[in-house]
Amino acid sequence: MTTETIFSKIIKKEIPADIVYEDDLALAFRDITPQAPVHILVIPKQAIAKISDAEPQDQALLGHLLLVCGKIAKEQGLDNGFRLVINNGDDGGQTVHHLHIHILGKRFMQWPPG
Repeated sequence: MTTETIFSKIIKKEIPADIVYEDDLALAFRDITPQAPVHILVIPKQAIAKISDAEPQDQALLGHLLLVCGKIAKEQGLDNGFRLVINNGDDGGQTVHHLHIHILGKRFMQWPPG
Protein backbone atom coordinates (compact mmCIF):
# COMPACT_ATOMS: atom_id res chain seq x y z
CA MET A 1 0.00 0.00 0.00
CA THR A 2 1.27 3.44 -0.83
CA THR A 3 0.26 6.82 0.51
CA GLU A 4 -1.26 9.49 -1.70
CA THR A 5 1.31 11.05 -4.05
CA ILE A 6 1.35 13.71 -6.71
CA PHE A 7 0.90 10.87 -9.23
CA SER A 8 -2.26 9.58 -7.54
CA LYS A 9 -3.61 13.13 -7.70
CA ILE A 10 -2.77 13.26 -11.43
CA ILE A 11 -4.60 9.93 -11.94
CA LYS A 12 -7.67 11.41 -10.21
CA LYS A 13 -7.31 14.58 -12.36
CA GLU A 14 -6.91 16.72 -9.23
CA ILE A 15 -3.62 18.06 -10.61
CA PRO A 16 -3.23 18.90 -14.30
CA ALA A 17 -0.69 17.09 -16.44
CA ASP A 18 0.25 16.98 -20.11
CA ILE A 19 -1.19 13.50 -20.65
CA VAL A 20 -0.01 11.67 -23.76
CA TYR A 21 -1.63 8.27 -23.11
CA GLU A 22 -4.29 6.75 -20.90
CA ASP A 23 -6.07 3.42 -20.63
CA ASP A 24 -7.72 1.46 -17.81
CA LEU A 25 -4.36 0.40 -16.32
CA ALA A 26 -1.87 3.15 -17.11
CA LEU A 27 -1.37 6.86 -17.52
CA ALA A 28 1.51 8.63 -19.27
CA PHE A 29 2.40 12.30 -19.13
CA ARG A 30 5.28 14.64 -19.84
CA ASP A 31 7.76 15.19 -17.01
CA ILE A 32 7.64 18.75 -15.63
CA THR A 33 11.46 18.79 -15.31
CA PRO A 34 12.55 17.00 -18.49
CA GLN A 35 16.02 15.47 -18.67
CA ALA A 36 15.79 14.94 -22.43
CA PRO A 37 13.85 16.52 -25.30
CA VAL A 38 11.31 13.71 -24.84
CA HIS A 39 10.77 12.79 -21.18
CA ILE A 40 7.53 10.99 -20.41
CA LEU A 41 6.49 9.17 -17.26
CA VAL A 42 4.39 6.01 -17.50
CA ILE A 43 2.60 5.06 -14.28
CA PRO A 44 0.21 2.32 -13.27
CA LYS A 45 -3.17 3.49 -12.02
CA GLN A 46 -2.83 0.82 -9.34
CA ALA A 47 -0.81 2.12 -6.40
CA ILE A 48 2.53 0.32 -6.21
CA ALA A 49 5.16 2.34 -4.33
CA LYS A 50 8.23 0.91 -6.08
CA ILE A 51 9.22 -1.93 -8.38
CA SER A 52 10.57 -3.96 -5.46
CA ASP A 53 7.07 -3.89 -3.94
CA ALA A 54 5.52 -5.53 -7.01
CA GLU A 55 3.99 -8.95 -6.40
CA PRO A 56 3.65 -11.97 -8.72
CA GLN A 57 0.03 -10.94 -9.41
CA ASP A 58 1.37 -7.64 -10.85
CA GLN A 59 3.20 -9.44 -13.67
CA ALA A 60 0.60 -8.67 -16.36
CA LEU A 61 0.41 -5.02 -15.28
CA LEU A 62 4.21 -4.64 -15.41
CA GLY A 63 4.30 -6.16 -18.88
CA HIS A 64 1.50 -3.84 -19.95
CA LEU A 65 3.48 -0.82 -18.74
CA LEU A 66 6.46 -1.86 -20.87
CA LEU A 67 4.27 -2.34 -23.93
CA VAL A 68 2.78 1.12 -23.32
CA CYS A 69 6.32 2.54 -23.19
CA GLY A 70 7.09 1.01 -26.58
CA LYS A 71 3.87 2.36 -28.09
CA ILE A 72 4.53 5.86 -26.77
CA ALA A 73 8.15 5.79 -27.95
CA LYS A 74 6.96 4.92 -31.45
CA GLU A 75 4.32 7.67 -31.36
CA GLN A 76 6.98 10.17 -30.22
CA GLY A 77 9.24 9.27 -33.15
CA LEU A 78 12.01 7.73 -31.02
CA ASP A 79 13.04 5.45 -33.88
CA ASN A 80 16.76 6.08 -33.28
CA GLY A 81 16.53 4.81 -29.70
CA PHE A 82 15.38 5.72 -26.24
CA ARG A 83 16.02 4.80 -22.62
CA LEU A 84 13.61 3.42 -20.04
CA VAL A 85 14.48 4.09 -16.39
CA ILE A 86 12.85 2.80 -13.21
CA ASN A 87 14.29 4.27 -10.03
CA ASN A 88 13.70 2.16 -6.91
CA GLY A 89 13.82 3.65 -3.42
CA ASP A 90 15.66 6.65 -2.08
CA ASP A 91 19.17 5.42 -2.91
CA GLY A 92 17.95 4.57 -6.42
CA GLY A 93 16.90 8.18 -6.95
CA GLN A 94 13.15 7.62 -6.61
CA THR A 95 11.56 10.91 -5.53
CA VAL A 96 7.87 10.01 -5.96
CA HIS A 97 6.92 6.77 -4.25
CA HIS A 98 4.53 5.55 -6.92
CA LEU A 99 6.07 3.20 -9.47
CA HIS A 100 6.91 5.02 -12.69
CA ILE A 101 8.91 4.42 -15.83
CA HIS A 102 10.80 7.28 -17.44
CA ILE A 103 10.93 7.31 -21.25
CA LEU A 104 13.89 9.45 -22.32
CA GLY A 105 14.69 10.20 -25.94
CA LYS A 106 15.70 12.54 -28.76
CA ARG A 107 19.25 12.82 -27.44
CA PHE A 108 22.25 10.50 -27.16
CA MET A 109 22.30 8.64 -23.82
CA GLN A 110 25.63 8.32 -22.00
CA TRP A 111 26.82 5.15 -20.27
CA PRO A 112 27.07 4.58 -17.39
CA PRO A 113 23.89 6.53 -16.66
CA GLY A 114 24.78 7.93 -13.25
